[in-house]
Amino acid sequence: MNARNAGSTSKAGSGSSTRSASNARSALGEYGEDLAARRLTEAGMQVLERNWRCGRTGEIDIVAQDGDALVVCEVKTRRTGAFEHPMAAVTPLKAARLRGLAERWLQEHGGAPPGGVRIDLVGVVLPDRGAPVVEHVRGVA
Repeated sequence: MNARNAGSTSKAGSGSSTRSASNARSALGEYGEDLAARRLTEAGMQVLERNWRCGRTGEIDIVAQDGDALVVCEVKTRRTGAFEHPMAAVTPLKAARLRGLAERWLQEHGGAPPGGVRIDLVGVVLPDRGAPVVEHVRGVA
């Protein structure tokens, strides 16, 4: 038994596929967020914060400024052939949660800007071949 496995009583390989899948999802999401941040910057926005966490309430993928408006951006990344398109992932419940997170972010950062708050969605589709497809939809909620 090597030092990494010392004291472990689990069977070899137990849980490793779960960790691998989780790591792959995490890497996929991070890559999608990188592409989304680049798209927002190219659109003239300033990315203020990424992966802002609010305790157990949730996380805002990207907080950006677009002129005098604050933008809370949800990023969804999918591979080609995934069950649903990334744009279908923002349900009314998710939109309400994002609005609540935006309010918490504003409380911690000095209140609402003159241009108000907008919730955007960036959907990233990664094909098996070729360049990723990045869609930005403003004001989804």
